[in-house]
Amino acid sequence: MRAPFCALMVEAAASADFVFLTGDLGFKALEPVRDALGKRFINVGVAEQNMVSLAAGLARAGMRPWAYSIAPFIYARPFEQIRNDVCLHRLPVVLVGNGGGYGYGVMGATHHAIEDYGVILTLPHIRAYIPAFDGDLRPMLRLLAHTECPAYLRLGLSEEPKDLAIPPYGAWRQLLERGVSGRATILAVGPLVGGIVEAARNISSERRPSVWLLSELPIAELPQPFVDDVTKSGHLVVVEEHVEHGGAGSMIAHKLLSHRFAPFRFSHLAARGYPSSLYGSQKFHRRECGLDPSSVLTVACQD
Repeated sequence: MRAPFCALMVEAAASADFVFLTGDLGFKALEPVRDALGKRFINVGVAEQNMVSLAAGLARAGMRPWAYSIAPFIYARPFEQIRNDVCLHRLPVVLVGNGGGYGYGVMGATHHAIEDYGVILTLPHIRAYIPAFDGDLRPMLRLLAHTECPAYLRLGLSEEPKDLAIPPYGAWRQLLERGVSGRATILAVGPLVGGIVEAARNISSERRPSVWLLSELPIAELPQPFVDDVTKSGHLVVVEEHVEHGGAGSMIAHKLLSHRFAPFRFSHLAARGYPSSLYGSQKFHRRECGLDPSSVLTVACQD
């Protein structure tokens, strides 16, 4: 998603209050943004804590700062600055983390972000945005351009299935309807939903599970159509490239129980770290954690 994101950042340069900060990252990607923004493009160097504090100061002065880095470097290293300088003052700073989940593959755990939104959403006023497809970026960025609160944007690799009619952007979207004898409702967070939908379309239309996409956290309310679907299927499968603790699965379970509703079955498929103690591609780590389409559909379609 980095290329379409950068193209949209070039468009945003027309706003005089827009400023972009990077922690010395974005080589062969951010050059058009730099050229469009001139002095409003600031490379702070390998100094993420300073970058977030600088962004907070710019926001306090009336600017609209976006701070960009590899995902773990934008939420973990400067966590205290996000907490004290941005969130406690409710400043409209947009933190952009590239390569969410296992996106940086063989670069290993230091470059993976499998607990990012769970960690950052412990702070006040901030909201997380997790686009699944390249087409999600424009409506998301339109929202973020006018937000009055801090935000975290988690970028990944778009995995849009071919010939899929994607509904207009919303925090909740149903991508695939459940078959008459389908026994599960799948709720996925982020780009891995694309592979799940692609594989689910190969299941007979009668047995097919429904597939929903969640793109914004924390969860305010559960849409009634989603609740109705879970009620009929009886089995909710939450899938996310994030650890269980603090993830969307925990948030969904809390909401359901708060409304005195519990599906007959609840499955939470999440990142499990490094079961084999090996590093590999993003697909390798998804397979190890049971987040690949085949594993997800095995859980969703079992009797």
